[in-house]
Amino acid sequence: MFEEKELTAAALSSALRDEEGAVRADFVERVQQAITTEDSAALRELLGDLHQADVGDLIEALEPELRPKLVKLMGRGFDFTALTEVEDTVREQILAELPPGAVAAGVRKLDSDDAVAILADLPKDEQTEILERFPPPERVALARSLLYPENSAGRRMQTEFIAVPPAWTVGRTIDHLRETPDLPDRFWEVYVADSAGLLQGTVALDRLLRTKRPVPIASLIDEEMHAVRVTDEQEDVARLFEHYDLVAAPVVDERDRLVGVITFADIVDVIEQEAEEDIRALGGVGREEELSDPVWFVARGRFNWLLVNLATAFLASSVLGLFEDELQKMVALAVLAPIVASQGGNAATQTMTVVVRALARHELSNANAARIILREVLVALVNGLAFAVITGVAAAAWFKVPDLGVVIGLAMICNLVAGALGGILVPLALHRFHADPAISSGVFVTTVTDVVGFFSFLGIATLWFGLK
Repeated sequence: MFEEKELTAAALSSALRDEEGAVRADFVERVQQAITTEDSAALRELLGDLHQADVGDLIEALEPELRPKLVKLMGRGFDFTALTEVEDTVREQILAELPPGAVAAGVRKLDSDDAVAILADLPKDEQTEILERFPPPERVALARSLLYPENSAGRRMQTEFIAVPPAWTVGRTIDHLRETPDLPDRFWEVYVADSAGLLQGTVALDRLLRTKRPVPIASLIDEEMHAVRVTDEQEDVARLFEHYDLVAAPVVDERDRLVGVITFADIVDVIEQEAEEDIRALGGVGREEELSDPVWFVARGRFNWLLVNLATAFLASSVLGLFEDELQKMVALAVLAPIVASQGGNAATQTMTVVVRALARHELSNANAARIILREVLVALVNGLAFAVITGVAAAAWFKVPDLGVVIGLAMICNLVAGALGGILVPLALHRFHADPAISSGVFVTTVTDVVGFFSFLGIATLWFGLK
């Protein structure tokens, strides 16, 4: 039976995706046709055994107006976990079209962390209306999780966990695991807490099962317990999991009471989310921007940094005005100046990318900043010398002016070193003043390399040819 189910799931996944893993257009068309004709039976046949992550990808591939209809046609057969796999904008649009009763019925089947993720996208009044449909214990737990900061451990944790008193034996704990019906579907640790709910420690499941029944559970407690607080940033929690190779971690409140657990499945989502945000930010795009966002929202989010970039571009161009006479005398200077600026900008971007990521991972600090700065300057100097020779030979051969090769070579060294310094010092300065270096660095670093590139090249050219 298990093998047959696995084969069915594999066949459905093959029908859904092409060889590159993208959702097939013909499968999407079949689903859209079933929604349009309100053929719920055909829809259940197409989606019945798909994994919730696959259903989420399919939902995003549908036309926006068809997404809520799919949920309604699937009825109780729709797994609301799929809504945690879609972009926030898509989820909000779907939830806005569903009645509170349907949302409450779907959310009640979810783990607490998934339920919180969905409820967090609803207005406060709708949250209250839906929570009133829950039994008191579940309602209190979800309401408490919603009060924690958005990107905190409290929002990511599951409130379903297994805790036993320290006085229990291994045998009694195992019997409890076998006989209790409402345990979490999957767990890797058993937590030990006293009568006040204070966390005493953790016991790995494999160690529990390998120990004889009469042994007290308290003697198995892991002394290297890595608990997190509900207010800890999710990025810091992810770094803790990575550093100590954790599978799960208990979550405690301000009084050290056990209130939840975070698993590696939650952390994978955090790592992916943070990586995507950093990539968008480095490109000057808002961290919250998604493919499903409307045109006006995206344009408004990008406008500010484009405006700043325009101002810095005028600043860089004003440097050219200082050397207007020299540019009129030698057209080659105007042709070659952008090459120097561009090469410095590329080198700065390389350094900036490494530095911003190191700051995000807390790998760059006052303890090693001087060493990293020196390393980047030396790297820039080595590359600067290499490209000085390459560019100098090319420029001299192109314009038949040997001295021009010397000038652009010297300027190339200056700008690559300046780019390296800008690529590391600008993010460090922004980080020191609690600004986001991922979003802010690109514009300022580009300005540095443009200004230094134009000024060094044209300045050296003026001095060099003026002395000849």
